[in-house]
Amino acid sequence: MGTLVHDPFFDEMPKFFELSFEELFAVKHPSAWVEFERGERSEEEFLANFFADGRDFDREGFVDLVRASYRWLPGLEQLLGELHGGRCRMHAFSNYPVWYQLIEERLRPSRFLDWTFVSCLTGLRKPDSAAYAQALDALGVPGDRCIFIDDRVSNCEAARDHGIHSVVFEGVESLRASLRDAGVL
Repeated sequence: MGTLVHDPFFDEMPKFFELSFEELFAVKHPSAWVEFERGERSEEEFLANFFADGRDFDREGFVDLVRASYRWLPGLEQLLGELHGGRCRMHAFSNYPVWYQLIEERLRPSRFLDWTFVSCLTGLRKPDSAAYAQALDALGVPGDRCIFIDDRVSNCEAARDHGIHSVVFEGVESLRASLRDAGVL
């Protein structure tokens, strides 16, 4: 989210509730989203506890909005196609709940990458050091054989702590340049 696919959390979700992002952030349950991302809450439990005050809302309409909001970030689908056609094994390493399946249904990123390290499957979230250690162990490669791309500096710094080459995502053109410099493109 925010690296390959548009994240509806900042725009569409607040608009659904007729709130600003700041207002939504202030009234949402303080831990339900993170617990949903780690697979500790089902979708039903998450939606029932979305708001700290337990208010009701059109849950089906909300999930439909989220589903409809997923779209590729500009140029990313093409770049993934190029990388997939090369010698790169690609894996999603994402803090995200089971809604990654909605992304898959809508955009089919699995054409290019495996949904290997999604937090709802692993129970670990970035920038937790254990998340990176688990990924490297599962891949069976040293960190210096990997490139990690993320839109958050803290996640990239945590990856670097494991010897992983990290690129802060700031757009497809700068990412292309970083991948060329790394010898991947």
